[in-house]
Amino acid sequence: MKAEAVSPRQTLVKRALGGHAAIGLLASALLYIIALTGTVIVIHDGWQRWEQPNVPEIATLSPAAVQSAINAAVAREVGQPATTHLYVRMPSADMPRATVTTDSGGWYVDATGRIVAREAHGWTDFMVGLHEYLHLPMTWGMILVGALGVMLCALVTTGVLAHPKIIRDAFCLRTRHDPQLARADWHNRLGVWTLPFVLAVALTGAFIGLGSVGTTMLAKAYTGGDMLKVYANIFGHEPPSNPARAPIADAAAAMRTLATQAPGATPTYVIIHEPLTAGQHVQILVEHPRRLIYGESYFFDGAGAFHSKAGLSDGEIGQQVAASSYNLHFGNFAGLPVEIAYMVMGLALCAITATGNSLWLEKRRRRGLGGERLRACWNMTVWGSATLMVWMIWLRAAAGQDAPLGLAFWGAFAAAIVVAATFPRIAGAATLRRVCASSVLVTAIGHLVLLRPAIAGPIVIDLVAIALSVPLLAYDLRLRHDPGAAALKANPTPT
Repeated sequence: MKAEAVSPRQTLVKRALGGHAAIGLLASALLYIIALTGTVIVIHDGWQRWEQPNVPEIATLSPAAVQSAINAAVAREVGQPATTHLYVRMPSADMPRATVTTDSGGWYVDATGRIVAREAHGWTDFMVGLHEYLHLPMTWGMILVGALGVMLCALVTTGVLAHPKIIRDAFCLRTRHDPQLARADWHNRLGVWTLPFVLAVALTGAFIGLGSVGTTMLAKAYTGGDMLKVYANIFGHEPPSNPARAPIADAAAAMRTLATQAPGATPTYVIIHEPLTAGQHVQILVEHPRRLIYGESYFFDGAGAFHSKAGLSDGEIGQQVAASSYNLHFGNFAGLPVEIAYMVMGLALCAITATGNSLWLEKRRRRGLGGERLRACWNMTVWGSATLMVWMIWLRAAAGQDAPLGLAFWGAFAAAIVVAATFPRIAGAATLRRVCASSVLVTAIGHLVLLRPAIAGPIVIDLVAIALSVPLLAYDLRLRHDPGAAALKANPTPT
C-alpha cells in the first residue's frame, strides 16, 4: 500500500505549528510577565499620581522657577557624589506635576520651583523595571527583553503560517463546545484581532532592547569602540567634556533662547549634562504634537546660548524612525483613547500567551502524559505573578519607598513555583484567580479609604480596579455552584 501523499502546504503548516509550540514554551512565562507589566505601565504617569495622590499639582513652570528648582536640587547634592545629569520634568496635561531629579533622587516642586515632596513611586518604578529589563543588570536585561521581542515576532509569524484559514475564521467562536476547542478559538481569534498591535510592540520592543547590541557592533566597526559617537548621529552631538568646576548652568536663559529659536514650543524636559563643570550644557526636549517622535532636542551652552538641534523632527529618516519607536511601543501618543486601546490589546496579548500554554498542557493530559505539576506551575505564572505584583504595593506601603521590590518579587515568585510543583492541588486556577481578584479589590478599597485621594485620576484607577475584580469574583462564585463548569476551572486564561 502506498502512503498518502503529503502536500508542501501541509508540511509547511506542520513545521510552523511545531516551531510555534517550541518557541512559545521556551518564552511563555517571561513573555506573559512582560505583556502584563507592559499593559499596566501604559498609564505609568497615572500610577505615579496614584501612589502619591496628595502632591500639589501645577499647570506651568516658568524659566525662573525651573532655575530655582535646579538650584534647590544642587543644594541638596552637597556631600553626595557628583551627579552626571540633572533633570527637570515640566508639568503637562497628562502629568500636572513638576519634578527635579539627580543621580541620588528626585523631588516634586511647586510653581515657584520650591521642593515640596520626595518622589516616592517605588511600585511604579518596580513595574517599569520589570517590563524593561526584568530587574537584571540593565544592559543584559534589555538584551533579553529585546530577544523576547524577536521571539514574539516569530510566534506571530509561525502562528499565522500554522493556520491558513485564520483570517477567514476571524469571527468564528465555538465558545459552547468543548472547553479545549473554545480556548483554541479564543487564542486564534485574539491573535488575529491584535496582529498589527502585537507586531508593532514586538518589533519596537526588539529594536529598543537590542539597540545596545547594534550600537556596540557599529562602534567597533566604525568609531573605534566609541558608542557615544554612534548615538550622536541619532540623538545629537554633545560638546566635549571639561571637568573643571563652574557655577551651575543658566537653564532659565536657555529656555528664553528656546522661545526665539522655536516660538510656541512646549518643553517637556530641561536637562543639564555634567552640571557644575566647565563643560556642562543644557538640553531642552520639546514636544511635537501630532508626531510619533518623543520630541526634539535643542542644545545650549552653560550660559544659555543656542548650540544645535538634534534633528529628530526633521533630520534623516533613520533619526525620525528611531525617535518614533518609543512612543509607538508604549502608546504615548494621541492621549487617553490610545492608552485605553493599548491596555485592552495588552490584556488580549496576556490571554493569547496564557491560552497558548494551556492548550499544550491539555493536549498532554488527553494523550495520557500527565502534566499536573506543569499545569500548576503555569497557573501560578498566570495568576500568581499578577497577585505578587499587587502584593508588592503592600510591601511598598509597609516598608517604604526604598523597599527592594524587585528582589522580593522574584524571590516570592520562585518560591511560589516550587510550592506549585510540590503541591499542585493548591495551585488550581480558580483558587489563584480568586486570590488575585481579592487582592486587587482590597488594594483599591484600602487606597480610597486610607489615602483619600482628592484628584480624579487615582479615584478612577481605584474604581476601575473594583469594577474588574468584583465580576471576576462573582464569576468564580458561579463556577463553584455550577457542576457543569468544572472542566473550565483548570483554564488559567484571564477572563
